[in-house]
Amino acid sequence: MFRLAPVSGETTASLVCRLAARYGLEAKTFRSNWQWRNSPPRHDSGNARADAEVLLNTAGRQLLARLCGIEQNVLARALPSWGQQDAKLPATPDAEPAAAWRIGGALAGPVAFGCRLCTARRTGTAAQVVHYAPRWQRVCVRHGRWLLDTDADQPLEHLDLRGVPEVIAAQRQWARVVRRAVRAGAAPERVFALAHAVVAR
Repeated sequence: MFRLAPVSGETTASLVCRLAARYGLEAKTFRSNWQWRNSPPRHDSGNARADAEVLLNTAGRQLLARLCGIEQNVLARALPSWGQQDAKLPATPDAEPAAAWRIGGALAGPVAFGCRLCTARRTGTAAQVVHYAPRWQRVCVRHGRWLLDTDADQPLEHLDLRGVPEVIAAQRQWARVVRRAVRAGAAPERVFALAHAVVAR
């Protein structure tokens, strides 16, 4: 048995896909460990949504924890959707492991691609990670990448920022901006929305 730790803020669906790859299985084959109550969400084009999320019943969470080799309390801290319930999922103690698909952005906030280079550094594998992240935390300062939203039907995961160092510098200053905003009684979300509107204009 091996251990596959989640990335902080990762979607459960992303962890399941990484776990399938670790077992050397196609994600669809690996997902047959759970009884599915609906189909994966898709774009109008028919392509699978990268921001798809998975909700599990109690037995489903226990199974995922066993397959990961990670304690449930660790998974609960790392995966924002971990404890969320779904009326379609059986909750009786003797229920089979079951799962339901949802769109991540509707559950726990904006969803973005993770930096594959950071993932490789942490886990040893340059796998795709999808995680919940506010828009003001989308710049990977270490690798000069702007991590894109996952809700668009397009193949890009990031934009290269090496030619625009001012964006990386702005990300480095963001923590200081947040502290000043909080002291002034302003929510960081509003400060970012205003700054984004000015820059976009």
